[in-house]
Amino acid sequence: MRMTPKETETFFTQSKTNYVDSSKEIEGYTIHYIETGNKNASTLFFVHGSPGSWDAYKDYLKDSLLLSKFRMIAVDRIGFGYSNFGKAENLKTQSNIIEKFTKQIANGKPIYLIGHSLGGPTIVEMAAEKPNDYATLIIIAGSIDPKAETPENWRAIIKVKPIRYIIPGALRPANDELWWLKSDLYDLKPKLQNITSKVIIIHGTKDQLVPYSNVAFMSREFVNTKSLDIISIKDANHFIPWTHFKEIRDILYKLE
Repeated sequence: MRMTPKETETFFTQSKTNYVDSSKEIEGYTIHYIETGNKNASTLFFVHGSPGSWDAYKDYLKDSLLLSKFRMIAVDRIGFGYSNFGKAENLKTQSNIIEKFTKQIANGKPIYLIGHSLGGPTIVEMAAEKPNDYATLIIIAGSIDPKAETPENWRAIIKVKPIRYIIPGALRPANDELWWLKSDLYDLKPKLQNITSKVIIIHGTKDQLVPYSNVAFMSREFVNTKSLDIISIKDANHFIPWTHFKEIRDILYKLE
């Protein structure tokens, strides 16, 4: 579930998009990322779900409207893509390392965090720990409510040796972090009041992977946000970054 460097080159060459394919070392972790757009502009910072990699947002990174206005960066989270592939970390560690990454790439302009699925709680944790660092959170089908998480019992079984080592590719770290997520979200809950940035929630009403009830939970818990906008997409499922690309692209374009 990752593009090779050659596939990445081909993808951006076809769309005539200039890009940077690079990595940074942070406290023993490698964070791989792709960057496009104006390096001196405000940053759209994309964080993928589980499993996944930066290429979950590849169509955004080459979009002419967004390129005309923003710098865009999409990372591989720890355990995925080319960021310590195969070794999962919990939500707090993931968010801490990515937050430090954003410090390294900051250009003095606003940073807008966009997170889909498990990328949602990742950016929420980042903003809860550093509430003054980010202009807006865009949470797309985000798993934030611990009570809505129902980790399947079989996930514990396939974490055990030797079974875990026959689980292919990115599915192994995905299984690990999804098994930990409920506990991680309970740890995150008391910190939700720390978030003071603007928040935009985008969620499909028929999301069978991350229940729509997360929207009501966030509405209750985000008590100190500068503003809170909820965009419900009727009858949409969990995969709205792709099925509703234009709608979400237009929301991002209007951030400034």
